[in-house]
Amino acid sequence: MTAPAAAVENEQRDSAVFDVERLRACFPILEREVRGHRLVYLDNAASAQRPEVVIDAVSDCYRTYYANAHRGVHALSEQSTDAYEAARAKVARFIGAPDSHEVVFTRGTTESLNLVAQSYGRRHLEPGDEVLLTEMEHHSNIVPWQLVCEQTGARVLAAPITDDGELDLDRFAGMLNERTRVVALAHVSNALGTVNDIPAVVELTRARSDAAVVVDGAQAVPHMAVDVAALGCDFYAFSGHKMYGPGGIGVLWGRRELLAAMPPYHGGGSMITRVTFERSEYMAPPQRFEAGTPAIAPAIGLGVAVEFLESTGLDPIERHEQELLSHTMEVLNDLPWVRVPGHASNAGSARAAVVSLVIDGAHPHDVATILDEQGIAIRAGHHCAQPLMDRLGVPATVRASFGLYNTHEEVDLLVSGLHEVRRIFG
Repeated sequence: MTAPAAAVENEQRDSAVFDVERLRACFPILEREVRGHRLVYLDNAASAQRPEVVIDAVSDCYRTYYANAHRGVHALSEQSTDAYEAARAKVARFIGAPDSHEVVFTRGTTESLNLVAQSYGRRHLEPGDEVLLTEMEHHSNIVPWQLVCEQTGARVLAAPITDDGELDLDRFAGMLNERTRVVALAHVSNALGTVNDIPAVVELTRARSDAAVVVDGAQAVPHMAVDVAALGCDFYAFSGHKMYGPGGIGVLWGRRELLAAMPPYHGGGSMITRVTFERSEYMAPPQRFEAGTPAIAPAIGLGVAVEFLESTGLDPIERHEQELLSHTMEVLNDLPWVRVPGHASNAGSARAAVVSLVIDGAHPHDVATILDEQGIAIRAGHHCAQPLMDRLGVPATVRASFGLYNTHEEVDLLVSGLHEVRRIFG
């Protein structure tokens, strides 16, 4: 078979596999109506919905075998432990981690980044040291670094972005120096959809400093294939609830040698080998960072969400969402009263399917309220990215963020809703 013919066959197979209506049927909540309209859920950057297999896995755990993991030798505890650790192995495989012991379960991206800031950052930062962020960061990748800098005397700096919403790599490189101890940035911006070139960032960082590179991957993992080994970063954080898994569970991946040298973030049961009133001895990672009773059922549900994404295919998911993004930008270009800050059509970087909108003469909260009356769930506000809003010169935006179950028809319904906003506000 010739290469073009093989490419056509692969494309046809992927199209056949990615049946959006079949996938929508996997999500019970998409069957409901909101205010008399079929639900159009476009708030996936905040939290995605859950397929029935994830809901069933969590329910099955609670119904049939739940017990505390790592704590007992009875049958239920052993089954819970096996399922919990199997979920860790699934996550490691999913992100290309060389070793499942490099996968730490947390409550979410926020806790993962706080863990790195307090356990790694507090140990390595000194007065005069620098933590380099970017102007597009979520508050979860700003505030933890501010806290640890207050504790250590280090300072936070932010590399600028361009008007097109891209990280200015030249100016980023110019800010790196021998005092840079941590570089922390989003893989994908939660407000702009900008996909940062992490390997390029890592290469620049390694050439100019010995800083650890910390990546907030919350908006990347559900939408594109991620291989932490290929990215070259030192830490990678993400959340279950954004990748069609349960809430209250997240992941921190870290290089094993770095985790092994880090002190515990929380103290308590399950993370120790020996405790006296004089001192305690700690287990090796990942248990060292998982004090107390873990989120057993959510972790198991996360493992099932990983399998759901793998069975669907990250490449077909990304292509589908890119088609939705292209369709959205095409129709928005015909609306002169709608602005898409930081998302110029000629931007050179890749974009995830996230679009922030400003509608002339209408406050984002009013826009979201009118759309909600039509059953359209969309986010309005600063999206926990106030420094980015300041850079864009807006107090807030309306954000449409797409997932694997969204359709072109839903994009058109969104646009119809925006026309209704325009009619009401003139």
